[in-house]
Amino acid sequence: MESIYAALLLHKVGGKISEASVEKVLTAAGGKADKDEIAKLIAGLKETKIDDIIKSAGSMPVMAAPAGDKKEAKKEKKKKEEEVEEEPTGIGSLF
Repeated sequence: MESIYAALLLHKVGGKISEASVEKVLTAAGGKADKDEIAKLIAGLKETKIDDIIKSAGSMPVMAAPAGDKKEAKKEKKKKEEEVEEEPTGIGSLF
């Protein structure tokens, strides 16, 4: 997640977003650079633009809490967790 913050910071200041620059930002902030995560981030950003991601993030719908009792909500949550979900690709795989 830290690599995403570093990329957003670089984008905000107009810097080039590359593996090396993201790693430098993380190191300068005292963080640990996960090279695999950074590589996934850069690959995901090649497929889309950060501005588009930021715009779409503000318009994502939020689900309301279930109106039923707590036991029913727990059962529903457990059922959803058991369902196999398809692995996200690109930048979505980092979240």
